[in-house]
Amino acid sequence: MIAWFWRIFKQVKLQSFINAMSGIIRVGLDFAFIWATKLAIDIATGNISTASFLPQPTTLFGAGVLLISIMALQLALGYLGRWIAALLGVEAQNRMQRYIFEHLLRSEWTGIEQRHSGDVLNRLVSDSSTVVSVVTDTIPQALAVLVRLVCAFFFLFSMDAMLAVSVTVILPVFILLSRLYIHKMRAITRKVRQTDSRVQATLQESVQHRLVLKTLERVPLLVTSLSNLQATLRQQVRRRTLFSSTSNLVLNVGFGAAYLFTFLWSVNRLAGGAITFGMMTAFIQLCGQIQGPFRELTRFIPAIISSFTAAERLLELEEAPLEEDGEPIRFKDGAGIRLTDVTFSYDNYSRKILNHVTYDFAPGSMTAILGETGAGKTTLLRLVLALLKPHEGVIEIYDAEGTRAVPVSARTRCNFVYVPQGNSLFSGTLRWNLQMGKPDATDEEIYEALRLACADFVKSLPDGLGTLIGEGGAGLSEGQAQRIAIARALLRQGSILLLDEATSALDQQTEKKLIANLNEHHRQLVVKPTIIFITHRPAVVEYCSQVITLTKCSAS
Repeated sequence: MIAWFWRIFKQVKLQSFINAMSGIIRVGLDFAFIWATKLAIDIATGNISTASFLPQPTTLFGAGVLLISIMALQLALGYLGRWIAALLGVEAQNRMQRYIFEHLLRSEWTGIEQRHSGDVLNRLVSDSSTVVSVVTDTIPQALAVLVRLVCAFFFLFSMDAMLAVSVTVILPVFILLSRLYIHKMRAITRKVRQTDSRVQATLQESVQHRLVLKTLERVPLLVTSLSNLQATLRQQVRRRTLFSSTSNLVLNVGFGAAYLFTFLWSVNRLAGGAITFGMMTAFIQLCGQIQGPFRELTRFIPAIISSFTAAERLLELEEAPLEEDGEPIRFKDGAGIRLTDVTFSYDNYSRKILNHVTYDFAPGSMTAILGETGAGKTTLLRLVLALLKPHEGVIEIYDAEGTRAVPVSARTRCNFVYVPQGNSLFSGTLRWNLQMGKPDATDEEIYEALRLACADFVKSLPDGLGTLIGEGGAGLSEGQAQRIAIARALLRQGSILLLDEATSALDQQTEKKLIANLNEHHRQLVVKPTIIFITHRPAVVEYCSQVITLTKCSAS
């Protein structure tokens, strides 16, 4: 975890350095203010000492100008520091989120999601923010606090060694209590974060499936479930707050005792003529400067504990191995797919989804895959796309001449055009959704793809390609959304087209026209793509040159 934090620090070291230096300079200005205050009081009481290694004013006017100058520098530093920290802080958090986000998207897909998407989002947003805040803000502040503690001790020690030692005897007690405190708080904080993720997951699922909740009349059930989770979260936060407050109370009693001791010690020495009134004021301020770091550390500890909990949760996301990286392996003149003795199951304890399947999808062929639910049709496409890896056997992509063949991987995915079953549109404009297939597509290319996909209805929309759609294609019917997804796929250049129940939401007439368009387009191409349909529709089968049927744990 320390190595992980170090890697994160290297990404945000500029802001961390600026915040640390800003804190240290602020410490220097605070001590300069204490010195100037003592000097002004000594001048006013006639106890000024000329023995000083620093140039100093000898009049009240000069001391006042010095105090005002120091205060002005403190204000300017605070303003500038907050401004820079805000700008760099946003960039640091964005960089952290992008890093985790990219890792998630580039990691291997298992087909079995172990974490709820709400929990993943909670980690991406809240946990990454917590980690960045600690690395860029809390730790630099803690460094400045330690500098303040050391400087205050030696400043006070130079004036009264006995008082300095007496005030800092709380340090061993603080260290002992903090170790017990950290262990307990870390466990409580992790429970709070877990419950918070469950609350977000419930909110996300309920909003996403509110239509289902309405039709099943289960809105009260979800509201009650959310209330119970919130009650658990409230109880955990209450427990954490009670523990933290009690710990702080114990420390504050010690701080109060040390402050009272300093005051009585100073009064006694002032009455005996051993110190000046200016020195007494400095003693009291320096006592605060010594105790202040301890108070700050009690505030930093919960943040640091939260960061370790957040880091653990982010590290869990990074445990997923990344896909193979490297230059794409592209087959420009057509390609086929060959499965040889392929066996696959989603885990070691479930039944085999595919069992010793061997088949050759020849370059330029059109194949329909039929089969009952659970026979492995969609799984087969995921294996071909290298989203999943077969437990046994080999899946290869080869060129039209049959002279070159390589195992499928993330690097061969550039040859595939895939239309998954269900609505796969993003919120945004229709143009943006379509250009995900080809970012530099012209309007002419887009409208041709829409024509082939029987999605000419886009032209009749008031805003055309600029039409905004909501989450999950809201604003379009299922059939319209499906045709937009097909058009998007047709814009992507690839040697192999995979259609997974891509016409399931279309009426028979529209489906026949779409398949006829695809067939005509296929015949006109010089380099014909290999097309694989997963379907239950007879209209699709009629146009295919070959048909295979999958059954559970077998293939024919």
